[in-house]
Amino acid sequence: RIVLFLRIFFGGHARPDRSFYWNGKPFPIGARCTGELAGMIAGIPLILLWGDMKLRLMILFMLPMTADGFLQLLTSYESKNGRRFATGVLFGLAFDSLLIHFHRACVMAAGWIVKLFIEDSGAVERAMELFL
Repeated sequence: RIVLFLRIFFGGHARPDRSFYWNGKPFPIGARCTGELAGMIAGIPLILLWGDMKLRLMILFMLPMTADGFLQLLTSYESKNGRRFATGVLFGLAFDSLLIHFHRACVMAAGWIVKLFIEDSGAVERAMELFL
């Protein structure tokens, strides 16, 4: 079940030549997705300790994986699993912060919409603070 979830969540191809192996069996997701997962897991305590990333840092962390992936797609260049994993880790670390920023944007948008229909905007502000 977890194997199917990982493949659906990451949407990767899990090609054996682009995967890590454990006890002679390939991981259920490729090296890049394994790095993303490791980055997302590592990102949780890092965010709790130091807070979420600012937008510029998120972009900086996401660029290497994006560039590496597109370079492979559009040219004959083939990166190795170590590079795929490393760029995936950076992307995963930034992805956690992206989720936090997305959550905040949704709360803010919902608050603005609710304020259109409720006269007590102070109550809406207090409710929004609970979720931010």
